[in-house]
Amino acid sequence: MAEHGREGGLDAPTRHPLNQDDPKFWDEADLNKELERVYDICHGCRRCVSLCNAFPTLFDLVDESDTMEVDGVAVADYTKVVDQCYLCDLCYLTKCPYVPPHEWNVDFPHLMLRAKAIKFKKGDTKFRDKIITSTDMVGKLASTPLINTLVNGGNTNSAMRSVLDSALGIHKDAKLPEYARKTARQINAVRIFDPAAGQQNTEVPASEQNAAGGLDKVALFTTCYCNYNEPDIAASIIKILNHNDVTVSLPAKEHCCGMPKLELGDLSTVSKLKELNIPALYDMVRQGYVIMAAVPSCVLMFKQELPLMFPDDERVKAVAKAFHDPFEFLHKLHKAGKLKTDFKQTLGNVSYHVACHQRVQNIGPKTRQILELIEDTSVKNIERCSGHDGTYGVKSETLQFANKIARPIVRQIQQQEPDYYGSDCPVAGKHIENNLETEQSTVHPIDLLRLAYGL
Repeated sequence: MAEHGREGGLDAPTRHPLNQDDPKFWDEADLNKELERVYDICHGCRRCVSLCNAFPTLFDLVDESDTMEVDGVAVADYTKVVDQCYLCDLCYLTKCPYVPPHEWNVDFPHLMLRAKAIKFKKGDTKFRDKIITSTDMVGKLASTPLINTLVNGGNTNSAMRSVLDSALGIHKDAKLPEYARKTARQINAVRIFDPAAGQQNTEVPASEQNAAGGLDKVALFTTCYCNYNEPDIAASIIKILNHNDVTVSLPAKEHCCGMPKLELGDLSTVSKLKELNIPALYDMVRQGYVIMAAVPSCVLMFKQELPLMFPDDERVKAVAKAFHDPFEFLHKLHKAGKLKTDFKQTLGNVSYHVACHQRVQNIGPKTRQILELIEDTSVKNIERCSGHDGTYGVKSETLQFANKIARPIVRQIQQQEPDYYGSDCPVAGKHIENNLETEQSTVHPIDLLRLAYGL
């Protein structure tokens, strides 16, 4: 029992380092022991049953066992629960009363991550999953002239989609994103940061880096999705920031943030991507840049997951401190009296889906607060998981669950009949759009702000 006779904790959740360098982390017997311990706690509580499909899967396994307890579930079936977790972190942040610092020390997402990592190391990960999480490779190939046309055409061709379904397990009914012919980094090549030029007697002392008020220049991490699939989102950020007298530059080099590989359990590739990204970003932090990305998962990767994987890397810490969600940064501009409110167009009623990986950042409703600065604009938050998770929503075996998880959001949007709807996570927005099945398209909140500015 916890202190004061309380079973559950009331303290703010705290995360512990992942400890992937500890040999015990990779001990499968120890993993299974911990899975049994945590599964038993979850079985006795069950308040997370309405989140992802991991918990219904676990509870069904327990309820259908001979003992109707966790000890009746075959250890071989533990992975069925793991396969349904896509690391949204909502159980940890919003539901579980036993997260650290509670003595029961339940970190369900990172336990699932550990299980995925061991599975990957054993070579039990599907080839399909290795391919679709290689976002840089797929993006570079799919944006190549001619191949770009073939890929985009194939994504909407029923015969080709049937082949993808049977050969790779990518559901024929899952709507795949289009690939742009010209990437965001190609379009904005003139903005790419030159470390040699930037370090001439301009280095900011560590004590002053990204201090309050250092809001004049932003390093835009374009992300794989915005770079290859929706470069207009990056364009909107640049136009909005320039309009507010903020200089925008792109890192000298950029690779996938590593979140898709993290969710796969491929920690070795995550480490390699860290070593590719952090030096370029750290160069810009040393020059006093704030860092920004338009995809919440990418922001969370740099803010939380990499620091938990590499807690002793000072460069990772500095980059994490400098990283911002776009509306988090805009809210700082507003508080400093530097955000222009010369809006040219109202937005009316907006249904706004709060992405899971943005909620986990604990920054508050910054998107809604900024959009409601626009005259005659009302924003209604929808705080539920969309169920897509990047890859979960395209796999043949999980699309049905992804669509089911999205239904409450769809119902709310239908009831609200908004002028616009969207999510800070563009992939979640597209998944919601696919389930709405109307002519109305999702609009990223940053695009809405650009529209309001008339830019």
